[in-house]
Amino acid sequence: MKKSFILFASLFLCAHVCTAQQVGSSPAYIKALTSQWNGPRSEDGRPKVSDAILRRLKKVAMEEAWGYLRGHGYENQFEGNWKVLHADSAMTGRVVTAQYMPERPDFKKVIRQAGLSEGRDSSGGTNSWPIDILKPGDVYVADGYDRIIDGTLIGSNLGNAIYANSKNGVIFYGSVRDEGGLDEIKGFNAWTRGQDPSYLQQEMLTSINAPIRIGRAIVLPGDVVLANKYGTIFIPAYLVNDLVLSGEVTHLRDEFGFQRLREKKYTAGEIDSKWSKAIQEDFLSWLKNYPDNTLPMTRKELNDYLETQKVH
Repeated sequence: MKKSFILFASLFLCAHVCTAQQVGSSPAYIKALTSQWNGPRSEDGRPKVSDAILRRLKKVAMEEAWGYLRGHGYENQFEGNWKVLHADSAMTGRVVTAQYMPERPDFKKVIRQAGLSEGRDSSGGTNSWPIDILKPGDVYVADGYDRIIDGTLIGSNLGNAIYANSKNGVIFYGSVRDEGGLDEIKGFNAWTRGQDPSYLQQEMLTSINAPIRIGRAIVLPGDVVLANKYGTIFIPAYLVNDLVLSGEVTHLRDEFGFQRLREKKYTAGEIDSKWSKAIQEDFLSWLKNYPDNTLPMTRKELNDYLETQKVH
């Protein structure tokens, strides 16, 4: 009887595993991964951080974002040493992840069958599947395991499709081809490990919107990315609002400090160390007179933040 039960359980588990293979993560799984987010979500379950916050995030310094995340226990969110298509442009967006691995025929067959059962396009290669689901404000982030030759995940055709769907660019821990054609796509940008004229071969897509590794960083679907010439940082969605506010207040503190140094009201040592009560009060007075129409946040957001952080 016991052996029969074990056999039945094994067969049930096998049947479950055999039918459970998915290319794209389910909304329920993505919601579980990002359970600390309390705001709106996309149909696929990813947190839908507002476009306004995405725009404001572009002005946050990489060091400020990194310091904020590290202070909250997230020490593995940054990756640098990129080849950037347009180094003078910053990019922010909601992450769609994709995992690529060296090709294996039996697994490739399973992935393709699973993708077709999910209604994915059968006419081309599976590297088009993540592109098909992109929405405005998304950023396509893929782990191509640092492969350059024969690891070119897109060329200019797919680059145009990516920009048409997302109005954004890509972050590939891998390579691209036809960089000249990609460079001509107005508004498109790319952070890659390199470029090569070869076509993608002996490499396969294995998942969409699952956790991936990008160099030294771990990335979840629905993270918010800040990418600029200094690197890329992947921010848990539930932290991004406060991170942006923290960065904006830091910028205001710097603006105040620079002004007071030019005025020679304080010494460099006084501004560059923990502020005295007098400097703190001067800063708060300076903030009260700051024009509302040039603040990076609303006056209410600023006051609430200062109260929460007990800046007195």
